[in-house]
Amino acid sequence: MVSSSSMDRNQVTGILLILLIVTVYFQFFAPEPTPTKKDARPTTAQTAPAPAQSPVVAPADDSLTQARNRATYGSFAAAATGEAREITLENADLKVTFSTKGGQVKRVELKEYRTYEGAPLILIDDKTSRMSLEVAAPQGRVDLYQLYYTTTAQNTVVTADTSRITFRLETAPNAYVEQTYSLPAKGFQLGYDLKLVGMDQAVRNEPVRFFWQDNLKKLEKDLEQSRITSTINYYLTEGSFDNLSEASKDAQERKVAEPIHWVSMKHKFFSAALIARGTSFQGGTLQSSVAEADTNVVKTLTADLNLPLADLKAGKGRFEFYFGPNNYQIVKKVTEGFGDNVYLGWPVVRWVNQFITVPVFNFLEKFMSNYGIIIIVLVLLVKLILTPLTYRSYISMAKMRVLQPELAEIKKNAGDDLAKAQQDQMKLYQQVGVSPLSGCIPVLLTMPILFAMFSFFPSSIELRQQPFLWSNDLSTYDSILNLPFAIPFYGSHVSLFAILMTISSVAYAYYNNQMTTVEGPMKTLGYIMPVVFLFVMNNFPAGLSFYYFTSNIVTIAQQLIIRRFVNEDKIKAVLEENRKNAGNRKKSRFQTRIEEAMKATEESRKKK
Repeated sequence: MVSSSSMDRNQVTGILLILLIVTVYFQFFAPEPTPTKKDARPTTAQTAPAPAQSPVVAPADDSLTQARNRATYGSFAAAATGEAREITLENADLKVTFSTKGGQVKRVELKEYRTYEGAPLILIDDKTSRMSLEVAAPQGRVDLYQLYYTTTAQNTVVTADTSRITFRLETAPNAYVEQTYSLPAKGFQLGYDLKLVGMDQAVRNEPVRFFWQDNLKKLEKDLEQSRITSTINYYLTEGSFDNLSEASKDAQERKVAEPIHWVSMKHKFFSAALIARGTSFQGGTLQSSVAEADTNVVKTLTADLNLPLADLKAGKGRFEFYFGPNNYQIVKKVTEGFGDNVYLGWPVVRWVNQFITVPVFNFLEKFMSNYGIIIIVLVLLVKLILTPLTYRSYISMAKMRVLQPELAEIKKNAGDDLAKAQQDQMKLYQQVGVSPLSGCIPVLLTMPILFAMFSFFPSSIELRQQPFLWSNDLSTYDSILNLPFAIPFYGSHVSLFAILMTISSVAYAYYNNQMTTVEGPMKTLGYIMPVVFLFVMNNFPAGLSFYYFTSNIVTIAQQLIIRRFVNEDKIKAVLEENRKNAGNRKKSRFQTRIEEAMKATEESRKKK
């Protein structure tokens, strides 16, 4: 390295000139950086694009600052300075605070809801949610949400039951940006109209960029469950729903080229969304990331969307915000596909929830205020509807019990020849008119309802913060004991409803094993599965565990009642009568195929 003493006069002069040029540039010409808060969360590969330049607030007589604003903002320079003032619109469900800086939504409170800690539920605010609306001006990109707008008493009017407020930014006579918000007397939808009037000279012919980054607040008790149920949902204009993976904690990014109808920042039980009404978003980039060390933020979600400039100039910039609960009865009415913000399961399971579970649950809500009682009544209704299938399943098991001595004799005579044992069993079934699958089919038909409950209860905001017995919130796990350590796959708490569900499942397995002819590993599996489910259900909503506990108890009681009306001697007599008439009975197509398959297997075995 060359020391300063060895520098010649030209080197010293050159360095001084460079320092002078850099100093003058940063003092008079360089744009000032936007101050940002330090973020203690670890960074990810998903960094948000740099926002457009923010205005510099300076005294009106600062000619240097005004010159710099004209160079940076061009036609928008006059709006680069001003005073931020808050204005609030309020209806029965929402309290929305706006700021004249940006003419944008600054804070949204859901009035009828509280966080798990009991604080007012602020869905978004300027500390956790950031929006920008960038236009391409001749001198560079300008964020319209960083400029200052005017609004007067005449701009805030009430027409019928709808409150409206208008923010305007004028750049020249008959040239302005106008944002109008409309809030109905009730509901969670906020109308948003955006107009760019006479802006041909001020804005280049490029899409307007709408950028929204939301650090989802922790609103619920269970942070981990909140993280695996939060994501970005979106719906394409052509009619298909999609989203980023909910369960993934890895940084995700998806570029969408197709026109988008709406984008939703989905919490477990709430959503903040932007819906295109008069136009469509011209694609965009969606991102999701999790900073696991930050226990105050569930996920960081980002939507970077393109708005068609021509539509905004033509008065088609009609949009709508949704700030509200993920209540299926509410969201399904918002717009096309918006009901998918409530996950109700795969197609068949979804149909069960959509047309049976949700309507019945909401109907019971009208007459009962205790959700534990509603769950009990729901179990009784489901079991009542499934009684014919349960009865058929029981009769099938009774027939198999009657045939058990003959089946045991067949196994004994066949020895190790399994093929011969199966053939003889099928022959016996054909003689007495029994189908070995007749007991399975009723059980399979009840499976969609079983799986439907696994989708319904975790997604049901109706259970949120509803107490029952020792549980103060049926939408999350109940805890009677917090452990000083975490058990792998179980957790660090003890859920009593999950334990009761496991005990009732073991009891049902024991009772069922006495009623069936199941032997060997399958019999043991009936006891193992409930224990496995204990680990799964320990972190599931208490309402779901209570539902299955009640369902097991009712099922055992139901089968005990059916047993009192089933005479196995009469069943045996019917089977014997069938055996006598076996020669006159036509084989079913299923029996014929089974016999053909078994004969082919036997012939193949003999050839080998």
